[in-house]
This record gives sequence, C-alpha cells and structure tokens, in this order.
Amino acid sequence: MAPAGITLAQAEEQLIAWLNASKAVAKGQHYKIGERQLTRANAAEIQQQITFWDAKVRLLSRGGRRSYRAVPI
Repeated sequence: MAPAGITLAQAEEQLIAWLNASKAVAKGQHYKIGERQLTRANAAEIQQQITFWDAKVRLLSRGGRRSYRAVPI
C-alpha cells in the first residue's frame, strides 16, 4: 500500500518529474528536482525512481488495494 498521505495526483506529479529528468539526462543535459542536480551519473537512480513512482501511480489508480486470487484445492 502507498505511504499514508500520498495522493494519486502527488504520485503522478513525481512520476512526471522523474520522466522529465530522464529525458533531459538522456540528451546530456542537467535536470534539477528541488535542490538536487541530476546528471548522466544519476541515470540508474532516475530509473529506480521512475519504477517506484509508476508502481505508486498504478496502485493508487486502483484505489490503493491489491487483489489476490485463491484457487481452492
């Protein structure tokens, strides 16, 4: 489940920011999120953040619930 207090809109905003960082860094540019300056050296971290925020957006889009299917034996 998503950390308490994070809304879908906030998660989407974070995902967009990290996607923009990825685009800028791929072009050899710098990108700034808050006080952090990101460069090509941060490419792995940027990808981790994209994966993290994408998962949060998907989870919150489903109402924050995971469904499991049980098969009786």
